[in-house]
Amino acid sequence: MKASLLIAALLAGSLTAHAQKMPTPRPGGNPIFPGWYADPEAAIFNRQYWIYPTYSAPYAEQVHLDAFSSPDLVHWAKHPRILDTASVKWAHRAMWAPAIVAKGGKYYLFFGANDYHPEKPNEPPGGIGVAVADNPAGPFKDYLGHPLVGTIENGAQPIDQFVFQDKDGKYYLVYGGWQHCNIARLKDDFTGFLPLPDGTVFKEITPDKYVEGPLMFRRQGKYYFMWSEGGWTGPDYSVAYAVGTSPFGPFQRVGKIMAQDPTVGTGAGHHSVINVPGTDRWYIVYHRHPLGDKDGNHRQVCIEEMHFDDKGLIQPVKLTTEGVAAQPLGR
Repeated sequence: MKASLLIAALLAGSLTAHAQKMPTPRPGGNPIFPGWYADPEAAIFNRQYWIYPTYSAPYAEQVHLDAFSSPDLVHWAKHPRILDTASVKWAHRAMWAPAIVAKGGKYYLFFGANDYHPEKPNEPPGGIGVAVADNPAGPFKDYLGHPLVGTIENGAQPIDQFVFQDKDGKYYLVYGGWQHCNIARLKDDFTGFLPLPDGTVFKEITPDKYVEGPLMFRRQGKYYFMWSEGGWTGPDYSVAYAVGTSPFGPFQRVGKIMAQDPTVGTGAGHHSVINVPGTDRWYIVYHRHPLGDKDGNHRQVCIEEMHFDDKGLIQPVKLTTEGVAAQPLGR
């Protein structure tokens, strides 16, 4: 009997070592899991919801990425240190704002590193990198050995990347800080870029008041381009969007759909969206600051439902402490 109990305990320990169950602050509530995290990237893999956030800490400590998975948007499992700077030789600090795509049985994780500033020649180079794994929980390893984007193009700092797949199967990298946003067509193996129809590689698609955190999706034939405005450490951080007829725009700003609520949380921004397959049910996953907390790195990941009106415009999103009800994925 004692031997059986010991074996059972060892098996349980081995299962939790890879995916540590994390109690939510309260079932279905916001934030959806504990800890300081920001810039969440949301995806669906193998009938599971996944979130890949920035570990929100000072740059010198922000040297790894965790992931979280859930069967229903309410109960979350933590997958620690799916990638860190030990696996990326050129990255030394400030690993942040991941984006992920599954292709050909592999998972490609795009990330920013080193907080690249070309006016500081004594600092190591940085930019947008790519890591690869056989499993959405990693471990991820550096794919290229160097940044995919490590230069300033059209004034855009190489950070806050998002990978968009168009209806024709082509993949695009949409990225940029410093109030500039570029789009570039990725090669099929994600090792570089292909020229766009006009012969350029990096095309600027910056809308009015854009700051950072771009995201793009299609719904009912329209292209929705979303981004964050304001300062990421302050209460005025927010989400706005535009609508276009192609991934290249032109994108005319429609307006904000998410901003602070001084009774719930501040600095609500840098988000991603989830569309439940086969439905028109949408969710927005974002970060915000707790009320009364002045530390800019103290950010938490939250989720709300996102709705559209009859004209296809995104309705304003209300910040809540309740979060969302369980939404299991179909089998």
